[in-house]
Amino acid sequence: MSNNNPSFHLTGLIAAPFTPFDSKGRLNLGVIPAMIEHYKATGVSGAFVCGSTGEGVSMSVEERRAVSEAWREATKGTGIKLIIHVGHNSMPDCCALAAHAEKIGADAISVSPPTFFRPQGIEGLVSWCKQAADAAPGTPFYYYHLSNSGNYKMAEYLPLAAKRIATFGGIKFTNENFMDFGLTMAAAKDRYDILFGCDEILLSALVMGAKGAVGSTYNYAGALYNRIITAFNAGDMKTAAVLQTESMRFVRIFFKHGGMSANKAIPGLLGMDCGPARPPMTPLTGKQIAALKADLRQSGFFKLIRP
Repeated sequence: MSNNNPSFHLTGLIAAPFTPFDSKGRLNLGVIPAMIEHYKATGVSGAFVCGSTGEGVSMSVEERRAVSEAWREATKGTGIKLIIHVGHNSMPDCCALAAHAEKIGADAISVSPPTFFRPQGIEGLVSWCKQAADAAPGTPFYYYHLSNSGNYKMAEYLPLAAKRIATFGGIKFTNENFMDFGLTMAAAKDRYDILFGCDEILLSALVMGAKGAVGSTYNYAGALYNRIITAFNAGDMKTAAVLQTESMRFVRIFFKHGGMSANKAIPGLLGMDCGPARPPMTPLTGKQIAALKADLRQSGFFKLIRP
């Protein structure tokens, strides 16, 4: 297995930022510095931009370049790692985004598979990923595994990807298949990063050896999840489990109030207004946001996420 930068690793909590839009759906990138300050205050180590939380598939290539550049500028000198998702249904666009990410100095790139015509089998998936990775030959590459991105087994993907992709750094594993997760962790050993992507069950991944995680709720609740990690590392499983259950409760609340659209509204309640989600998601009305806020307050959420 090869890796042109085996010393590079992503660890800790990596937020998947919401892309800020204004009320008319245009980019509102001036919000990003406030998000960075919140990350620093809550112990978030990186930003995974233009992924599913960032609505990358709902933006044009030009918009995604603008978002990436804004994050690169905002993260300079902060120690916060920048991972840019460059996945696209069009391979030429995917490669163009990868090359752009490398040009602006991203710390890593990530790719999810096409959403309509899918690569055939593990061989096809690795071939797809290699084309994208080769467009950024000096930048670590991470595959983005989603539960809805195809029935690929990462324990089978990793050995072949590590062999064929010179810049392979690991996998963003957003899937609840813990058997595949465990086998993938075993295949990765300590050489490749397997970043867990289901915030509400992070503790289960820690038990299986995860050292890093990528998630949307780390945008605003990084302090809570870092307390989970601290309790786990101290062997205090009771506290870790209690705190993880609190995470489950507020995740259930935002799903009750609109899922992804409600999740995106939460930073605005903390002074980091990321605006509405783009279609086909349905933005929340002011009344719906007020109801979300009331339920979160009643649950103790705002105290829970304090640094």
